[in-house]
Amino acid sequence: MSGSPVRPTTHVARHGLGHLRPKLHFSPSAGFMNDPNGLLHDGERYHLYYQFAPGPLAVHGHICWGHALAEDLYHWHDAPTAIRETADGQAFSGCALIDHRNDSGLFAGPGPQNIVAIYTRHRDGRQNQWLAISQDGGLDFEEPAGINPVLDIGSDSFRDPKVFFHAPSGRWIMVVALARAHRIGFYGSGDLLHWQALSEFGPEGMLGIDYECPNLVELDIEGGGRRWVLIISINPGAPQGGSGSQYFVGDFDGERFVPDPQGLRLLDAGKDHYAIQVVEGLPSDQATGIGWLGNWQYCQEVPSEGWRGVMTLPRGLGLRRDWMGGLSLVQHVRGLEPLRVPIARPRIDSSLMPDQPLTDLDLPVDAAVELLLRFHLESLPTAPPGRGGRLVLCFGNAQGERLEIGYDAASHQLWTDRGELRGFSHPFFSQRSAIALGPDRREVRLQLIIDGCSLEMLAQDGEYSMSSMIYPAAPLDRLAIYVEAGQAGFGQLELNRLQSTLTRS
Repeated sequence: MSGSPVRPTTHVARHGLGHLRPKLHFSPSAGFMNDPNGLLHDGERYHLYYQFAPGPLAVHGHICWGHALAEDLYHWHDAPTAIRETADGQAFSGCALIDHRNDSGLFAGPGPQNIVAIYTRHRDGRQNQWLAISQDGGLDFEEPAGINPVLDIGSDSFRDPKVFFHAPSGRWIMVVALARAHRIGFYGSGDLLHWQALSEFGPEGMLGIDYECPNLVELDIEGGGRRWVLIISINPGAPQGGSGSQYFVGDFDGERFVPDPQGLRLLDAGKDHYAIQVVEGLPSDQATGIGWLGNWQYCQEVPSEGWRGVMTLPRGLGLRRDWMGGLSLVQHVRGLEPLRVPIARPRIDSSLMPDQPLTDLDLPVDAAVELLLRFHLESLPTAPPGRGGRLVLCFGNAQGERLEIGYDAASHQLWTDRGELRGFSHPFFSQRSAIALGPDRREVRLQLIIDGCSLEMLAQDGEYSMSSMIYPAAPLDRLAIYVEAGQAGFGQLELNRLQSTLTRS
């Protein structure tokens, strides 16, 4: 006898869903959004293209390229659909670039206005790579007659090209996912129209069902030097469940990527970070990525008022030597400084009783908030057997909902717990995530940003990342900080309101 199916549920209080709409993170005005595509700085402004399914149902299907513009990666303005679904298929993920030298021969001549998009067309079990050009500053694209597809290997799982110019070899490089084969293909071209196979990478690391959305970028190492980083997203099959992203550090000679023997690394330890893409057109020391906050296990079922999908804030990218001697990806949120409005800088007395909050602060319910925290935590001899001191941040409301973020001194682990939020329930919507910060990390540095239904958390100056979607039934308007079985010293505790940059109903 079979039981009743488990169904996702949404419990919304009298507040409706307005409190879930981000004020800072980009989300579509309506419809469904997933992967960022064609992230580009054209010398004057940023372009954010993205996978977009229009329509009131806000679910995946009939995919085209949505488009937004900004001068600073925050104040986004909607633009018309850039690449549409056609009889040749849906417009799946891809990239945008500037053909400065007119290598393609598709423009009137060289110039910074020569914007090219390369992307996957998907139709009837066939996936191949197409090229379109824009002659109006990236607002609208046309597919020149007689050239497409520019790359077709007769596959039904061949997608998500990312193209960049590799100066040492003097040619364009495409990295593209042979998704079901768990391989990344490397192709070279002199004109963006004719592509030669160079090499393949994989299967390596986490395999899951499909490889998707590869990126290859050369990043600065703190203290000097540069190395190549290959980012691969997988879906499903990530350690957290569903979709996730991994990266490899190594060398690229213009033809082949060879990873270091340190093995794979997770790009984010949370449940909801996927398909990061690096912005094209920025100086090499300003590498910046934007990812999609979501998980394919439940992204089409989360609470909605006609829209679904949120992007991460822009993250600067680099590399740092970690405690094991390997190189770890470092991420830091770019450009927040002019948006900060201080709310509180409380002085904390950590000698208070463990069952009393060290501080209890009001939170604005109409804006994103940022918490900057630096603390040193030691366990007390009276700590219960098998565990150490813990510092707990509790974001709550009068309805009894709690979002808990904490650090355990004995295991050096950071955790999030969204299990006591009542706005969404789903069998795959895992309540808890955790990550180990390495041995002897009793001093912890955290940056938390809560904005509508999104939580981004960076630890140890960006060496660790944990991103989660959160769905309280009512706004979270209180923050309490507790220390359990430990003694904490605070070097920094700053709570900031972040000015709204995105107007949405």
